[in-house]
Amino acid sequence: MKNTFAAIKFWMDKILSIACAVLLTFMTVLVLIQVFSRYVLNSPVAFTEELVRYSLIWTGFIGAAYAFSTREHMSLTLVRDKFTGKAHTALLVVIDGLILLMAIFVFTIGGFKLAVSASREFSALLGIPRSLVYSIAPISGVFIVLAQIINIYEDITGEKVNSKEGAEQ
Repeated sequence: MKNTFAAIKFWMDKILSIACAVLLTFMTVLVLIQVFSRYVLNSPVAFTEELVRYSLIWTGFIGAAYAFSTREHMSLTLVRDKFTGKAHTALLVVIDGLILLMAIFVFTIGGFKLAVSASREFSALLGIPRSLVYSIAPISGVFIVLAQIINIYEDITGEKVNSKEGAEQ
C-alpha cells in the first residue's frame, strides 16, 4: 500500500509542479508582451490580460493541490500542537478528513457542476468557453482528494509516504 501511495505521490507531485512552472512561465511571457506592446509600441495587446487572468486561476488551483500533496499549505497549528499521542493523531485524521470532504463536495462535485453550467458562456476577448476555465476546479479537486487520502494514511500509520520511493519503481 505504501509503495502504491509513493508512486501516486511521485507522479502527482511531478505533474503538478511542472504544470505550475509552465503556467508561471507562460504568464511571465504574456505580461512582458503586454508591457512591451503598451509602453513601447503604444498599442496594447488585449488578449494577454485575459489569458494571464485565466492562467493565474489555473496556477492557484494547481498550486493548492500541490501544497496539499506536499503538506506545505498554510495552517494554524496552535490547537494541533497542544495535543499529543492518540488525541493528536485523531485530530490530524479529523482535519484531513474535513479537507477530504471539502475537496470531494466543493472542488470536485461543485466544480464539475460549475464547469458544466458555464459551457454556454464564452470569454469576452478570446471567445473560449468558460467551462474550460472552470474545469480546473474538479481537476484540482481530484488531485486534492488523492493527496488527502495519502495524508490520512500517513496520519493513521505514522509512516511518511516519500515520493522518492515512488521514483524507484
